[in-house]
Amino acid sequence: MTEAHSTCSRFHIAVELIGARWSGAIIQAVFAGRHRYAEIKEFIDGVSDTMLAQRLRRLEGEGIIERRVIPSSPVRVEYHLTDKGLELEPVIKALVDWSGKWIRPSGAAGEA
Repeated sequence: MTEAHSTCSRFHIAVELIGARWSGAIIQAVFAGRHRYAEIKEFIDGVSDTMLAQRLRRLEGEGIIERRVIPSSPVRVEYHLTDKGLELEPVIKALVDWSGKWIRPSGAAGEA
């Protein structure tokens, strides 16, 4: 495998992981200080409970988000970014900045 092919393959995997529907929004929500399931769900307009749970599990499995169980009454569950997830901050910020410049909001004039 050539170095270019290896780089392209890793890039594709990264884009598919972060670019999967709702994944980037979940990461952004946790960066914004939402750590509990209900807070993340409230932050992301339109995500279903099933999809949110599925994406959180995937991001946890990939080592981007850590699920923490807080022993209290009642028990609390929080989601935090791992070191691996925290390294995505400049990537997410760059996408937010780029989208603010180039992407029209949903429902804007000229959209189908």
